[in-house]
Amino acid sequence: MNIVCIGGGPAGLYFSLLMKKQNPGHRITVIERNRPYDTFGWGVVFSDQTLGNLANADEPTARAILQAFNHWDDIEIHFKGETVRSGGHGFCGIGRKRLLNILQARCEELGVQLVFETEVQDDQAIARQYGADLVIASDGLNSRIRTRYAASYQPEIEQRHCRFVWLGTRKKFEAFTFAFRQTPHGWFQAHIYQYDGDTSTFIVETPEHVWRAAGLDSMSQVEGIAFCEALFAGELDGHSLLSNSPHLRGSAQWITFPRIVCRQWVHVQDGVPVVLMGDAAHTAHYSIGSGTKLALEDAIELARCFGQHADSAAGTDAALAAYQQLRAVEVLKIQSAARNSMEWFENVERYSAMEAPQFAYSMLTRSQRISHENLRLRDPAYVAGYERWLARRAGEQAGVAMPDEALPPMLTPFRLRGVLLKNRIAVSPMAQYSAVDGVAGDYHLMHLGARAMGGAGLVFAEMTCVSADARITPACPGMYSEAHTQAWRRIVDFVHAGSDAKIALQLGHAGPKGSTRPMWDGIDLPLKEGNWPLLAASSQQYLAGVSQVARAATESDLARIEQDFVRATLAAAVAGFDWLELHCAHGYLLSSFISPLTNRRTDDYGGSLENRCRYPLRVFRAMRAAWPQDKPMSVRISAHDWVEGGITPDDAVVIARLFKQAGADLIDCSSGQVSKLEQPVYGRMFQAPFADRVRNEAGIASMAVGSIFEADHANSIIAAGRADLCAVGRPHLANPAWTLTETARIGYSGAASSWPKQYRPGQQQLERNLQRERQLAAANTGLTPQQVAARLLEG
Repeated sequence: MNIVCIGGGPAGLYFSLLMKKQNPGHRITVIERNRPYDTFGWGVVFSDQTLGNLANADEPTARAILQAFNHWDDIEIHFKGETVRSGGHGFCGIGRKRLLNILQARCEELGVQLVFETEVQDDQAIARQYGADLVIASDGLNSRIRTRYAASYQPEIEQRHCRFVWLGTRKKFEAFTFAFRQTPHGWFQAHIYQYDGDTSTFIVETPEHVWRAAGLDSMSQVEGIAFCEALFAGELDGHSLLSNSPHLRGSAQWITFPRIVCRQWVHVQDGVPVVLMGDAAHTAHYSIGSGTKLALEDAIELARCFGQHADSAAGTDAALAAYQQLRAVEVLKIQSAARNSMEWFENVERYSAMEAPQFAYSMLTRSQRISHENLRLRDPAYVAGYERWLARRAGEQAGVAMPDEALPPMLTPFRLRGVLLKNRIAVSPMAQYSAVDGVAGDYHLMHLGARAMGGAGLVFAEMTCVSADARITPACPGMYSEAHTQAWRRIVDFVHAGSDAKIALQLGHAGPKGSTRPMWDGIDLPLKEGNWPLLAASSQQYLAGVSQVARAATESDLARIEQDFVRATLAAAVAGFDWLELHCAHGYLLSSFISPLTNRRTDDYGGSLENRCRYPLRVFRAMRAAWPQDKPMSVRISAHDWVEGGITPDDAVVIARLFKQAGADLIDCSSGQVSKLEQPVYGRMFQAPFADRVRNEAGIASMAVGSIFEADHANSIIAAGRADLCAVGRPHLANPAWTLTETARIGYSGAASSWPKQYRPGQQQLERNLQRERQLAAANTGLTPQQVAARLLEG
């Protein structure tokens, strides 16, 4: 093949040498605009895993790179005058110029033609000049080729919210260092790592509005560098900061990061494929150090695909199709992690109220690639120390004396008002469609009782409806008659007698999603007969052409419904529930007021977000006044409608603040199910970021839900301060004792006997079981329970 690579960065060079090595008969030319052995930039970072991939692809190149690397294991976080250090992270740094020199030398050794100081204005002309069978567009972040064929590549380019400057220093840092400084204008942070024997990269970053408020937009390059030197004097120890871009004037050295995603990576021009690679195809934020990694792994994969399909009739087409299919998935994973990391650094202010240990943990796990157990594998001593600190702080906040031991974060206590939860795991409210005339029966006793004894700290009953016409289905439970109250009282008493879990009731009104069949007979489909009228904020039909049309609720409807909620609240108190939640999510009645997708009212309950929340807040306040003051109330919201024009996570923070002002104690952060047009982005813990924002921006306790299915997930969320509780649903359906099972699976066997009696998980239940055994034994022997106990103690 005749191959032309436009751009002599890591992607183009590495692909060229791999293809030449694979088949010396290829004629390969790399065209680079810079001079030979010249480049800009400071150092780049690879993980140990990436080095392994390089060694497998081309051992001589990997050996040369390894000999030039500076390796370190530790990360240091400097925050509020404290330093937190964690080890075992396995990174290597190398100068960008040194890396390119190694790749250039290897290309020349193998016979790749390198053409320097040539600016490619027309890729088609270059392809004709060299008789190319394949053109590699590795022309970087501002790719002309990507722009030229944008209709084919379909790039999405998003300029992000921070300004950063790429500097260097002669001070050597023994750990990858992150330093945070608060100024009157806002927070700045530095990303610092050594990459050769005498030089370190020093990136300074801050949100755009902070950058402008500090006056950096009007400073010269020299003034801007002096500002950074003064700000991070504590890290620099008298060393200066260096710039290698003297050609830039004024504040031009401060740039924003463009997040680039291309839907297609291959364009065919006059029969010649033009293939994107490296930054031309995608970017990953520098805070996880994966841009060069992605470029090199693009090269490895494309070369592998050509080798695999070299002998097939449609070899090039098959190789390119496989390349895009395989790399698109891998790149998406890295970009997802990079986005999480990038957004964390864009919002340092959100986490600035944390104490240094938790702030550092939050930073270390920001990408969600590193979890609690993964961090433990890297540095068990650090994690054990942090767990002890977190358990001690949780005990202080909950008013519980804790043992001085490392405790999995999900097992730490949590208190709201007068209710103490033994741990941070809640069983999600899950519709069971098993009530008869709204009465919760033996099924619910078994369902909730089993999960209460399974180790969870809090068990939610499914959404319970405040009137007959508020039900989702005829098989949904209610709280609108004395029979309902007594049925729930029986279940609550069983949970309290049989476990040390707390039990919560979630009250709601189905609104426009009511009068439907149980899900196994068709999700959201109306009843075949016996339908009742539906209400919503505005007239709507949830399933177009299928559902009933709900009419807009009048003021008299709203007054009646408010009283229904109050009556159900009073009944919940009589039934003995420990906790009450108001359901304002998922397109049900109160949710239909909050979302602009379903609220088109022109009265006081429509229009602005504050107005749309007015009626749900009115209901909540009435309930809060009726509910015992020593018991908590939470609110479930849809923090994201996943539809353009709907509720966004920004809105969720405002909604949470409004409910906090009304007296809410916690926000249960779910999302979606408001519109059938939704396009959610699923993944493990995919809704945890909503709980994170609510907790750390609105300043109210939050509960994370959604694809939390391992103790590792829950421990990571709680330890990082992303939420105060984790609600686990489907896993609890499969295993009522999920909490106990997961606790055992992660190997925890703490000194539970040293915990206060009222706090020991399962201790009261064990004692009750032993008492029952004694009574049964006495019935069969004629001995008293005390005599049986004495015999048991004697063995």
